[in-house]
Amino acid sequence: MFEIFSESFRSIANKIRFSDDEKSLIRAIDELKKVLLKNDVHHKAVKDLLQKVEFQTKAQGIGKQSFLKALQDNLHSLLETKGNQGFVFSPKPPTSILMVGLQGSGKTTTTAKLANYLKGKNKKVLLIPCDLQRMAAVEQLKQLATQIEVDFFQSDATIPQDVAKQAIEYAQNKHYDVLLFDTAGRLAIDEELMQELKELKELINPFETFYVADSLSGQEGVRNAEIFHQKIQIDGVILSKFDSDSKGGIALSIAYQLGLPLRFIGSGEKINDLDLFLPDRIVSRLMGAGDIATLAEKTSSVFSEKETKALTKKIKKGQFTFEDFLSQIENVKKLGNLGNLVGMIPGLGGMAGALKNIDLDNSQEIKNIRSMVNSMTPKERINPDLLNGSRRKRIAQGAGLEVADVNRIIKQFDNASKMAKRLSNKGGMQNLMGMMQQMQGKIKR
Repeated sequence: MFEIFSESFRSIANKIRFSDDEKSLIRAIDELKKVLLKNDVHHKAVKDLLQKVEFQTKAQGIGKQSFLKALQDNLHSLLETKGNQGFVFSPKPPTSILMVGLQGSGKTTTTAKLANYLKGKNKKVLLIPCDLQRMAAVEQLKQLATQIEVDFFQSDATIPQDVAKQAIEYAQNKHYDVLLFDTAGRLAIDEELMQELKELKELINPFETFYVADSLSGQEGVRNAEIFHQKIQIDGVILSKFDSDSKGGIALSIAYQLGLPLRFIGSGEKINDLDLFLPDRIVSRLMGAGDIATLAEKTSSVFSEKETKALTKKIKKGQFTFEDFLSQIENVKKLGNLGNLVGMIPGLGGMAGALKNIDLDNSQEIKNIRSMVNSMTPKERINPDLLNGSRRKRIAQGAGLEVADVNRIIKQFDNASKMAKRLSNKGGMQNLMGMMQQMQGKIKR
């Protein structure tokens, strides 16, 4: 996410080699203009941003660092819109959120992603299907609710307003923290859609209304968001499908043209691929400086402090088992897209593109490891030293693998165990960062 921008910004800044070299600044500004326009940033936003960057750079003294500082400051100013940031709860629960958007924008999936995010915050969430136009929408939301283990409101009503009314009555005594209403979309905006949404909004009286915008839709997406805002009043925008293939300009354009706060970004296809849109953090990623705060939040939601301490003790004592090995793989899967995670580490944004398509859910290697561990006895999982030739043959047969596959996985486990032990020692994380920097260099070559 944002790799194209961050790499371009650094490349442009490197062209400013001499102090007070105005010609190089003009060339940098011109190249920055091309990058922004190519990535679907609105031309008025581009003009305004460039004027401010040029003025501030000259005021601070022309140079690479002053240019980057001016760019960072003005990007932050552009994205710092009025309104709430992230997810804000109503003073009086439950917090009702109306999810709106065009058909195909990823609205239903985004609604489930938001529910999953809130569940990770220990909130009790109810998903409510008010999209009765698309035949598969209710079933899709129901399946997603089952997948993430949050409550789903089942109704036989055939009118969205009736579903919403029943859900509100049902939720009154159930102590829900959040109600998420998934509404109908259309392939294009029409009066019938807007009338339905107006009636739903009046009935539900939501705390906030979120518009889900397809980040691949460019300026058309901005225009659609503007119409929705004019008709039903939007409180925030969630960008869907915002992976490395997205040009990214829609984020800057919505903030500049509409003044609407961007609240979340759907950064991949997985249910966990939803990131908070906080200007400080986003600008940090745009500038290639990573986003340690978001990374820390993501990992803390999966790896509890108690579990981490217990695992660290086991690793230091050399008691890291196959059960731990498999458990940590499953935990990493919950963190979402690997490319996005690596992109949050300062200096490693260049690796994100190479890792974005790694799918741990469908990885054959992960499936092989799981099959192998499941074919072991409890004692073998705890004590790998027991795995002699005959045991390895039996495990291979039980897992549907070759003995060579089992040997290779055991070697991977040994290497992982040794690395984990090194990282648990003093200075371990610094060694890891150095190793990853070397990997980044190899990927670029």
